[in-house]
Amino acid sequence: MRAVKTIPKKKIKNPERFEAEVKILQELDHPNVIKMYEYFEDDRNVHLICEMCTGGELFDHIIKEECFDEDYAAYIFKKIMQAIHYCHSKNIAHRDLKPENFLYVSKPSEDDKYSDDIKVIDFGLSKVCHDRNTGKIERLKTRAGTPYYISPEVLAGNYDKSCDIWSAGCILYIFLCGYPPFGGDDDQEILRCVQKGKFSFDDEEWADISKEAKDLIKQMICKPERRLSA
Repeated sequence: MRAVKTIPKKKIKNPERFEAEVKILQELDHPNVIKMYEYFEDDRNVHLICEMCTGGELFDHIIKEECFDEDYAAYIFKKIMQAIHYCHSKNIAHRDLKPENFLYVSKPSEDDKYSDDIKVIDFGLSKVCHDRNTGKIERLKTRAGTPYYISPEVLAGNYDKSCDIWSAGCILYIFLCGYPPFGGDDDQEILRCVQKGKFSFDDEEWADISKEAKDLIKQMICKPERRLSA
């Protein structure tokens, strides 16, 4: 069984970006990254043939559970970091990591939640961070991402693939308490909070969370020069 994503050509607003996404997907082969098996097109549409994931979004599972216990958060987060490490080893920055962009392979099991597996999807904003001809690592400048998860250096227009680590830290924060580290009534307010980079573990939801988990988040949601790598 395979999933087919059919996209009308007339709805592809940026053909160059779409072509770049397809090329990136064709390169990737990892247990926690969505696999694209084939790509073809006809007169009206393009078709992406990918592996089937029927378990729904990680985002919906968080909403259902409100938050994860620390053991399960660690289990799922390890898979996320394995996917990021793999992409970064190929000098690919995802640039839009968020719970909506992870799919469960199958519906999460009530009996054995540690059998769950997830895949990162949607490489539409992804970027290869090196020149394919010279191999030189490039700094990225385009502001890309989602307000709750975007890093300050992306907003400043001068960053590298470590922006994904910030996003992953925000995801882990949400796993453990059920809400994002940076909030606001609208996007502009959220982005102002992101730029300040200040968050806390003061709410009651954090009372039983380990110091190690909090320290890990602090090492991910921080200035680039202090940030952990994947």
